This record gives sequence, C-alpha cells and structure tokens, in this order.
Amino acid sequence: MKVNDLMWHSQQTPDPEIASLPPDPVWIRFKPALGEHSIETAADAARDVALCKTSVPIIVADDDAVSRELISALTTKWGFRTIVTQDGHEAMAAIRAEQGAVVAILDWMMPGMDGLQVCQRVRETAKMVYIILLTVRGGTANLVEGLECGADEYLVKPFDKSELLARVKVGLRILDLETHLAQRVKELELASTEIHNLNLRMPL
Repeated sequence: MKVNDLMWHSQQTPDPEIASLPPDPVWIRFKPALGEHSIETAADAARDVALCKTSVPIIVADDDAVSRELISALTTKWGFRTIVTQDGHEAMAAIRAEQGAVVAILDWMMPGMDGLQVCQRVRETAKMVYIILLTVRGGTANLVEGLECGADEYLVKPFDKSELLARVKVGLRILDLETHLAQRVKELELASTEIHNLNLRMPL
C-alpha cells in the first residue's frame, strides 16, 4: 500500500473514540461557573462591610447579664453601634431616644416589660424598628405569638452567632429600603404640593 493510500485510509477511517462523541455535544457547565463564586463572594463582602458601617444602632435588651454581654460583644465586634439595656422599659427609652431607624434584639422574658410588650408598643408608633425576638421557647405557637405581637424575626436560644448576624443584616437591608421609600414619598408629596400651588397661580 502506498503512502498516499495510507493517508487516504486514515482520513476515511474515523478514530473510534472521536466517532463515539455525539455530533453536537452538550458541554459541562460548572455550578457555579468558573470565577462566578469568587466574584459573588467579593460583592457580598463589600455589601457586608457597608452594612456594618451603617449608622443604624443595635439595641440589646436582656435581663440576663451573661446573654446581654455576649450579644453586645458580638454586635460591637461586627462593627455596629450597640446600646445595651437590661429590660423592656430601658429598651423603649433607648428606641425613643434614637432619631432614625433601629434594630432591636429583645429577650422575650424580662421583668417589668417583656419583649412582647416592647414589640406591641413599638408597633403603635411610626418608628422604624426591626425587632429580633430571642427566646428559649421553640414551639410553633410561641413563634406565631411573637410574630403577631410585632416581632420581625424569631431566634431560639441557644443560637449560632452567624445566624444572628445574618438576621441583623436582613433587618438592615429592610430598614434601608423603608428609609429610601419614606424619603421618596416625601419627595413626591412635595412635588405634588408645588404642582398644586403652581396651578392656583396660573390664570384661568
């Protein structure tokens, strides 16, 4: 067999491994795609840093000294301005003293005014407060009661610190959205008033 014949034969006889591939193979897709995870992680980290630098304070209310110090130490370490109180009355006073939005981490069982009563009183006002209720009561009925009284989040003791931080971040995002929405509403009301006054000055 001549060399040209050999070349022709090799071109006409496909490699069995190559021939076994489908004509239009579906390429493997990585989940997440290559580089995607690192980009998202960097974006999340930047957003977390911005959240921790927020001016929104965290008010901690717990009559147990150990729990109170533990939670306040965590929130301070995370970079939040933390206000520590020992009961519901002090928590309400601290909430009223703040001009803007507040994240409140409240223990359910406290002497004088408990966490549920603080939730109810806060919801009677126009104050923007994101409430995380802490309790050892893990039943469904207790969860429903806490949320119906005005809590935004319900965390059962003992809890993981990363879960607490995640709940705080959710609260800050919601408060940020509510703040921007309230500001937008004021701008629209002002614009509406200006249009109304302009129409009154226009001759008929």
